[in-house]
Amino acid sequence: MNVGLLIKRRLEELKLEQKDLATAAGVTDSYISQLVARKKLPPMPDRTDIYVKMEKFLRLPSAKLSALATHERTEELKKKLPISPAPLYQEVRELVLRKCAVAKQKEIRAIFEKQPFGEFERLVTQKLLDVAKKAAQQELESEEWLKLVGQLSGRSYQEMRVSILEFLEADIFNISAEYCLSFLDPLIDSWDVDLNNFGMEIVLDRRLSSTHIKRLEFVEREADAPPEEPGLKEFLRSSSMSGDATEVEIDFLKKLTFLKGSRPTALYYYRELQNLRDPLNFRETSVAPLHKHRDAGSIEKQMQVHSRRGAVNRWSENTGKQSAKERKSKVGC
Repeated sequence: MNVGLLIKRRLEELKLEQKDLATAAGVTDSYISQLVARKKLPPMPDRTDIYVKMEKFLRLPSAKLSALATHERTEELKKKLPISPAPLYQEVRELVLRKCAVAKQKEIRAIFEKQPFGEFERLVTQKLLDVAKKAAQQELESEEWLKLVGQLSGRSYQEMRVSILEFLEADIFNISAEYCLSFLDPLIDSWDVDLNNFGMEIVLDRRLSSTHIKRLEFVEREADAPPEEPGLKEFLRSSSMSGDATEVEIDFLKKLTFLKGSRPTALYYYRELQNLRDPLNFRETSVAPLHKHRDAGSIEKQMQVHSRRGAVNRWSENTGKQSAKERKSKVGC
């Protein structure tokens, strides 16, 4: 039985047309036709509400169609995967579960055994391997450490010397059960996982690792704010430059980024603030919430002030250069 066949049978039993079902489900006639003919894979139940509507219209038990759809999609996925991922070694799975926090062992075991391709089991085991390999890498040249690991795992020092290099190069898809047991068993004391965000806490054996607890998180975080530029600090300290700057404008200036090695001055931030406020820098149709609207007279006056400042600075520079030439001339005489 599949979704298309069940829909077809129920329509025949109720003497209804496909177009009637399409209207009830809020989709097109062609969409229903493709589902019935199995030309289209039924959608995921958690991404649509059409199954609830169709079940009600076809007088089917609740979740009947959605269960069939899930099964049908799973079978189709298996056809597209010619070689399914090999299951983890049973002894490795038992080791991982034994190291899990006691309160969650039953729940984690159920997930391991239920999940079709072992994604969660592979994730957990890979993280345990990563932590164990990092601890082993730090002690690679320690004969005493290798002997201690060997004693705890029931192997000789020579056996540990041979296996550690292969253990460090292995990953979850090609590691042997022997290497897993040789290092995971003595190194990992226990582990726990938050099933809401997949954050893990891994506790290492105190005798074998200087770092007792490792915490791994899989959560979205805001990007760290860039360090505050010295030029920006100087700009903010100067009341003549930043005295009337709003919090929104300052926040905008703080988020500016620059080419590597470029250090903007306080004057740069002052000019950037003026550019931000100047309506001439924005199109009339755009919304620029950061700039302050000014009338044409004040804009022209501001431009005149900046022009005069520039002229004064150029005059000062030219005067300084001329004085320097005169002093050199007198010295030459």
